[in-house]
Amino acid sequence: MTRVDIVILIVKCIVLALAATGVFAYFTLFERRLLARMQNRVGPNRAGPAGFLQPIADALKLFFKEDVTPLLADRRVYLISPAFAIVPALIIWATIPLGMWPDGRGGNWLQLAEVNVGILYLLAVTSIGVYGIAIAGWASNNKYSMLGGVRASAQVISYELALGLAVLGAVMQAQSFSTAEIVERQTLMWNVVPQFLGFVVFIIAATAEVVRAPFDLVEAEQELVGGYNTEYSSMKFALFFMSEYVKLVAMNAIAVTLFLGGWQFPGLQTLAAAATQQYGFVIGNAVLGLASLGAFLLKVMLLSFVSVWVRATLPRVRYDQLMDLGWKVLLPLSLANVVVTAVLNVFLPDSPVVTAIAGLVIGTGILLATAAIGRPGKEKRRVTLVQG
Repeated sequence: MTRVDIVILIVKCIVLALAATGVFAYFTLFERRLLARMQNRVGPNRAGPAGFLQPIADALKLFFKEDVTPLLADRRVYLISPAFAIVPALIIWATIPLGMWPDGRGGNWLQLAEVNVGILYLLAVTSIGVYGIAIAGWASNNKYSMLGGVRASAQVISYELALGLAVLGAVMQAQSFSTAEIVERQTLMWNVVPQFLGFVVFIIAATAEVVRAPFDLVEAEQELVGGYNTEYSSMKFALFFMSEYVKLVAMNAIAVTLFLGGWQFPGLQTLAAAATQQYGFVIGNAVLGLASLGAFLLKVMLLSFVSVWVRATLPRVRYDQLMDLGWKVLLPLSLANVVVTAVLNVFLPDSPVVTAIAGLVIGTGILLATAAIGRPGKEKRRVTLVQG
């Protein structure tokens, strides 16, 4: 690797980190405006036109707030735990192909690192994100924070298995651990068709993984005051806040990569070929890069909209319901998805369309059967009369 390659890599890392933090800032505005519209409220509208400068105002407010450290906290662990939360949320983007802009040397400008085990890297990084929450709850020397950290650990353990098995279904479908190759294999048909069951399991498990509503029990203010970040203020609180949103968008980006074709979109290759024929390879590659990046971001925005919609609609579940859903529902569903994928790919290796349709039908049937079996019945009321 030459010095020029090292400089290019450093510049790409800086741009990716700044883009992730910028997405966090304006995703908060997107969420607040959307929640306000869904709940018949106004939302931020004072800072800048239509509240456009509200994220900047929030950042300035958090930056100038008093930074308080509890007297009895484990100071070194207390101070380093926000870094344990934000760093995995940022480095998770390294192997996600955000588009396809060929660099002329077999690489892709819109992917920081292409490794043949990119999926294993994503699973490893997503699983260590809970350490920041867990040690923050412990180091604060606060019982509410401690309970929030313990809840986070138990929650991630419960949903990590289902998440990994859902990803395994997509890996089996593409027969590769490379994120770029998984996207390439979805040129003719997105994985959401044969892996519909795995897609649903992944979305639910990813929501619990990033402790978003209705699975935000680690920061339930009715029970834990504020959870693991109760004792944090100023920019340390902002880092925890940032990690949650950056990781949410990153999980949506992973879902797009694995199940929704990544940057693939009908007509992209035709558009790039026409631009190349008319203006040359440089302009053609630029058109393909920008169009593929736009398609990828559009899909991520759609899933982000669904995440906000879920938060605005569903109430927070109880802790026992959370555990039951993870161990008794999602884990068996993810195992069933792996079995169905293996059987269909072995018995119908040369019929991808038939395999995809069969996977969609079987997956939908399993989901409907699970919903019918798990539907709560009418609770019987028992009244005990007290003799006067």
